[in-house]
Amino acid sequence: MGMLQEFKDFAMKGNVVDLAVGVVIGGAFGKIIAVLVDKIIMPAVGMLTGGIDFGKYDIPLKAADEAGKGGVNLGIGSFATEIINFLIVAFAIFMVVKAMNTAQKKFQKQQAAAPPAPPEDVVLLREIRDALRTR
Repeated sequence: MGMLQEFKDFAMKGNVVDLAVGVVIGGAFGKIIAVLVDKIIMPAVGMLTGGIDFGKYDIPLKAADEAGKGGVNLGIGSFATEIINFLIVAFAIFMVVKAMNTAQKKFQKQQAAAPPAPPEDVVLLREIRDALRTR
C-alpha cells in the first residue's frame, strides 16, 4: 500500500498537474499552428514564390523503377514547413512569456509601492511604547 500512496502523492503534486495541463494545451496549440502554416502561410509563400508548394517539394536521390517503386526523395519542402511551424510556435511562446514577465514586473512594482503592514505584535509593542511615554 505504501507504493500506491507514494505514487498518488507524486501524481497529485502541483508540478505534475501543471506539466500535464501544459502538454495538453501545447498539443492543441501545435495543431492550430500546423493548420495556420499549412493552410494560410505556406500557400501565401508559394504564391509569392511563383506557385511553388513547399510541402510537395522533394529532391530525388534515386529514380523510381518502371512500376513506380524504389524511388528515394529528400523531403526538403516538408522540412521547410516544419521549420516555419517551429518559428511561429517559438515566436508565439516568446510573446506569451514576454507578456507574463511584463505583468509580473508590473505586479512587483505595485507590491513594492505599497509597503506591507507591520505584524500585529509590532503594532502592539508600539502601542505599549507610546502608552508608557505618556505616563
